[in-house]
Amino acid sequence: MKLGIDEARTTMNEGKGGPFGAVITDIEGKVIAIASNKVLESHDPTAHAEIMAIRKASEILGTHNLENCILYVTGYPCPMCLSAIMWANIKKVYYGTNLEDAEKIGFKDKKIYDYLKNNDNNILNIEQLNYDECLELFKEYQRNNKEIY
Repeated sequence: MKLGIDEARTTMNEGKGGPFGAVITDIEGKVIAIASNKVLESHDPTAHAEIMAIRKASEILGTHNLENCILYVTGYPCPMCLSAIMWANIKKVYYGTNLEDAEKIGFKDKKIYDYLKNNDNNILNIEQLNYDECLELFKEYQRNNKEIY
């Protein structure tokens, strides 16, 4: 966790992103990737510390499957990062601060979790469109026996 804190502090003070750091290790504790939030530097709202660490670890290990890895993060993962963690098959996550701590300093993680619980259309309106054509893509993928990840 200390490596993630140090990385977050450095890039935060350089104006590159928020106070978020992440470290991915193997199950024996060997560090694979260290990353921090780079949203402000990259102008990429998905450049959260967890996402950046997952990208680095996947590249280093040559796989999208990080099931034998552990993730250490300075803050409880937002919904996007939590989803990415699950897509990467990471089974163990240690976190420092919680959603309320992030909310107190202005981050909207908790608001997004609340939306997911309540499906509040005042926050985001999602509508289905072109179902048949989109479903055909799924059918083609399945017919071609493509890898499920």
